[in-house]
Amino acid sequence: MEKVILAFEGAKTSARVRDILEGAGVADCVFCHSAAEVKRLVHKQHITTVLCGYKLMDETAESLCEDLPPTTSVLVIAVQTMLDMIENDDLFKLAAPVSRSDLLASVQMLIQVGHRMEKFVRPQRSEEEKALIQAAKRVLMDRHDMTEEQAHRFLQKKSMDSGARLVQTAQMVLDGTWSD
Repeated sequence: MEKVILAFEGAKTSARVRDILEGAGVADCVFCHSAAEVKRLVHKQHITTVLCGYKLMDETAESLCEDLPPTTSVLVIAVQTMLDMIENDDLFKLAAPVSRSDLLASVQMLIQVGHRMEKFVRPQRSEEEKALIQAAKRVLMDRHDMTEEQAHRFLQKKSMDSGARLVQTAQMVLDGTWSD
């Protein structure tokens, strides 16, 4: 199930939204109490959907949105008068009180938007990085009699296991600092 961040000033609001989303099997919810927490989690866990009120304890939803990656969608749930004050067109708005069906449909749509955006924004490797990965695969193929596909899978697995980027893992293979 997809993760979404809930960042409301009131714990009751967060709990109600969580109950609806998790109860319907739409998303796992992670609670944040500040914009700073939201930013850390979005970058660390690559969460693409944030639901929040107009204002968090340390800044508004508008200023939070400006500091998030373009793959992250922010849904502001607030009374209409507060939503009318938002000038940022990148924010999605939902007027409170919200019906269960509107909330579920909105979150499902934002999760899909996040997945589509990631495909377009995903960073491409430079020619230098591609060459580095190819060289590491050749070393693995020569040393361990692997096919190119096996060498690539080996690099991917070691990269995932260590939490390093594929390029970093390839460099370790080339430097001889990777223990097989």
